[in-house]
Amino acid sequence: MVGVVGAAGGVGASTHAALLARRLSRSTSTVLVDLDRGGGGLDVVVGVEDVDGARWPDLRGAGGDVRGADVVALLPRWGACAVLSGDRTRSAPVDAGVRLDVLHALACEVGALVLDLDRAGVVDGDAPLAACDAVVVVARPDLRSVAGTLALRPRLHAAGTRCGLVVQGAAGLGAADLAEASGLEVWHLGRADRALAARAERVGPGGRGRAARTADTVVRRLGLTA
Repeated sequence: MVGVVGAAGGVGASTHAALLARRLSRSTSTVLVDLDRGGGGLDVVVGVEDVDGARWPDLRGAGGDVRGADVVALLPRWGACAVLSGDRTRSAPVDAGVRLDVLHALACEVGALVLDLDRAGVVDGDAPLAACDAVVVVARPDLRSVAGTLALRPRLHAAGTRCGLVVQGAAGLGAADLAEASGLEVWHLGRADRALAARAERVGPGGRGRAARTADTVVRRLGLTA
């Protein structure tokens, strides 16, 4: 289970989560899970918003003894990856207990879960950090991202979860500066994928650009087979 969270808004955390899930789905059954309460839905990010299947609001009654296979069978697919998304037209929150039951069921069923975490939820302690094997903090090489990472760090450290920074953007702070200022190891530092937005509009995130290569780097860094 890999969590992904943005150090600040607009840094591309949801896209990075999607690309990680797509990379992992090449070798193991994978579910991309939307836990970002402020987002417009991961189904929109990956271009499956018109594909039939269950979203979080459809699972409100799924607490208790949930079969992971049943949940996976209900979900829309983005290629080989199943997607459990929020729904931009139904914004009522799902009970936290139901959410944890569904995540546990999925973790018992599939090879990998990639969680697009809610930044405010991490800061407030309302994110399943302790259940994650690793957490990726997506940032830009600037002081705003450093400040955002410092706000996340107490919860990350309290969870005892392996975590690191993935930094993409115009040259600013170097890897050593970011590591020293944020207190987190830098797992990747590179330039932004300028073609990503246009490519995503056509076919969804993916392809062979810098963002996809960044996901490859993180998978290798975490020692995950892919």
